[in-house]
Amino acid sequence: MLRGFYTAASGMIAQQRTQEALSNNIANANTPGYKADQTSLKAFPEMLMQQMGGKTIPTSNSFNLPVQNPIGPLNTGVYVQEAAPNFIQGDVRETGVSTDLALVNGTLPDEAGALLFSVQNAEGDVRYTRNGNFTVDGQGFLVTNQGYYVLDQAGNTIQTNGMEFTVTEDGLVQTEAGESVLGISYTDDANGLAKEGNGLYNGDADAVPADATYSIQQGFLEQSNVDSLQSMTRMMESYRLFETNQRVLRAYDESMGKAVSEIGRLT
Repeated sequence: MLRGFYTAASGMIAQQRTQEALSNNIANANTPGYKADQTSLKAFPEMLMQQMGGKTIPTSNSFNLPVQNPIGPLNTGVYVQEAAPNFIQGDVRETGVSTDLALVNGTLPDEAGALLFSVQNAEGDVRYTRNGNFTVDGQGFLVTNQGYYVLDQAGNTIQTNGMEFTVTEDGLVQTEAGESVLGISYTDDANGLAKEGNGLYNGDADAVPADATYSIQQGFLEQSNVDSLQSMTRMMESYRLFETNQRVLRAYDESMGKAVSEIGRLT
């Protein structure tokens, strides 16, 4: 019976973590470039239940031979194995703002691959983002809305000297002071990237391979790829499953209470 407690409790914990991921997705449904987290559940290893017994051998000493009769497998609950971002392209919306850049996927060599903007966080480390909602700071550098520098292909900051600049479809940033190529990075395993908040990802990414294609659209933004209706439906489903496990746990608790009080009183 105690195993039933752990199985029901593990189901509640798994659904709670699923709810947290779905809630975060819905909260960022309007965040440009946001990639929805997808949780995957995995069962704990199964246990083979066996009945312990014995068989008496008809000998002069009545030898007792231990016997195990298989009953069947027992599942021991589930857990959230991972919460990986879904890098499917979001809708592209026109904003008319020159600092807004949308990274539109073309052909990628790997289904699990992803293209990202390269930026520099507050500690000076290279991070990646799909949020092209950029702006220009007081010194004329192209930055994210959180103040992180947008990098060029060489890993340097981009000086635009104001809002008047042009970005071509292949990522060439043209200003009065000169030209630079927007830093676009590629990873063949987007699931290996870790979210750091503020739309930033940490992980391994390299230069864009020759067989990958993309385009930069200035004055456009990639929207979040969260399906709000589907997320709400999944939240309701997860909540119902949580309630079901809660009722099972309550039933086990009541049965245990009766076993302690009534059986104890009879003995």
